Amino acid sequence: MKKDILSYTYEELQNEITLMGEKSFRAGQIYEWLHVKHAGDFARMSNLSKDLREKLAEEFDICTVSLVERQQSKLDGTNKFLFRLHDGNTVESVLMRYKHGASVCISSQVGCRMGCRFCASTLGGLERDLSTAEMLSQVYVIGEIIGERISHVVVMGMGEPLDNYDNFLKFVRMLTDGHGLHLSQRNVTVSTCGIVPKIYELAEENLQITLALSLHGSTQEKRKELMPVANRYELSEVLEACDAYFEKTGRRITFEYSLVGGVNDTVEDARELVAIAKPRNCHVNLIPVNPVRERGFEKPGKKAALDFQHRLIKAGVNATIRREMGADVDGACGQLRRRREVDALLEHPPAPREK
Repeated sequence: MKKDILSYTYEELQNEITLMGEKSFRAGQIYEWLHVKHAGDFARMSNLSKDLREKLAEEFDICTVSLVERQQSKLDGTNKFLFRLHDGNTVESVLMRYKHGASVCISSQVGCRMGCRFCASTLGGLERDLSTAEMLSQVYVIGEIIGERISHVVVMGMGEPLDNYDNFLKFVRMLTDGHGLHLSQRNVTVSTCGIVPKIYELAEENLQITLALSLHGSTQEKRKELMPVANRYELSEVLEACDAYFEKTGRRITFEYSLVGGVNDTVEDARELVAIAKPRNCHVNLIPVNPVRERGFEKPGKKAALDFQHRLIKAGVNATIRREMGADVDGACGQLRRRREVDALLEHPPAPREK
């Protein structure tokens, strides 16, 4: 089985190239081809000898993603990408344009096992983790497609990043490494539903990335209704871990709060959310939920969302409503992949089992 060269750090690649009997500077050339020029084929590496290119092709694979479908919103220019992996699985990524540049939201797993009630990514459960290369290549391929440098990366698509901790951590280090894309760590955000031990571990990694907690409920009981992970970690434990992350890194925490009509958007919910957010150096990002057919949840009306935001702001909480993006292009995480899977089943239904 060939080795996944795109998942090698600069230092790991140097070691591999030296073991092959090559000069160590060749690793720098190869790394640039992979992580700056985004070559998907060793044959393109024109400053390497033909013999070395052939040896690389014999020992290594470049495990990148391939485009299956691209949807472009007519409302706001959001792009939704469905990518195929080497084993036939698919994942989603999203390109969003802001004044500060092109922001990409990537997936960290094929599916998800967290089971959040309002999320399409969890409908089929977890298939597998993504490799570091598969996470990096989502960023690289989108950059190549649009012909622009990606300025911000959010790991908030399909999957729970801290459930794929080692590959995610390596992804961040390689994405921000000076030999590669060299993205500022402050321009990287990771979203977690609250895996407490991993939040503490992440706080010790000496990184400057933004931690976004998928809060979604202002009490333990409300979180348990929406997020099965709350059965494992009490809200108080999760908030203590977030406080520790802030104390260690100095990075303001973002609380992601998906507004679900009639479920967590009441006056009482706002009051309880204020109690959580006001004592902390944080930002509350209110997200009117994208409707997911299989879940039956609906987003609140515009007035209801604004009223909820105003209650927070009036109480002194920094709160914004995330601009709704991609609502006309399978906007919610996992929707495009789910629709593709359903369409495939309708077109090629499984054979009936013999009795």
